[in-house]
Amino acid sequence: MSLDVALYGHWICPFSTRVEFALHQRGIDHELVDLPPSSARPKGFEIPPEFAAHSPRLEIPMVRIGDEYLADSIPILEWLEDQLPGTDPLLPVAAEQQALVRERVTWIDQNAFRPMIGVYYGTEPRRIERAGAALVAALATMGEWAAEAGWLAGAAPTIADAVAMPIHVRLRALQRLGLVAPIPEGWARYGERCRTLPGWAPVEWSTEQEDEFVGRIEAYRRINQREDA
Repeated sequence: MSLDVALYGHWICPFSTRVEFALHQRGIDHELVDLPPSSARPKGFEIPPEFAAHSPRLEIPMVRIGDEYLADSIPILEWLEDQLPGTDPLLPVAAEQQALVRERVTWIDQNAFRPMIGVYYGTEPRRIERAGAALVAALATMGEWAAEAGWLAGAAPTIADAVAMPIHVRLRALQRLGLVAPIPEGWARYGERCRTLPGWAPVEWSTEQEDEFVGRIEAYRRINQREDA
């Protein structure tokens, strides 16, 4: 597609990964405005004025289509479907199928994303272990969904798969940061299918990106452990 689309985001942000994956999966040409999340912005970083004007919380991701802007990953994913219909949609046409996608998006956000963040922002081994167990339980459930239908909400990739994609991207990093429970086989098989999708390669982390992410989290933990001592 030849469209005037821009994504304000950064590889280290899981919410940006969702949108970046969806854009590539649907073949939507776009400009990437590299904008780190607030926690990773270097001192003196200049925020683009249009981002400051249109992102209420000054957090990524934000997308521009023409002269319209929207922030927040899940609303953006639906907005892309509404504003840019056509090629490889990630939202089914049937109302019942749409309801299933939205139900599972909410579930993934609550039951998988929260413990994932708990793993890498945890500073106490017991809390990291509990978050890891909750994450693995969520991965097992999602693996069952994928085994039943092929993907998380049906026979083709949907917004639900885009929402879960950052977990695949950072799984090795999570294991380096304390996720010790075995990865469910169903989730692993589903991950293999995800790696064949057009949207996967542009969001897959290099070894250098994984190392940078792990290093940042380890530094965060050292600082917070000293403050708690």
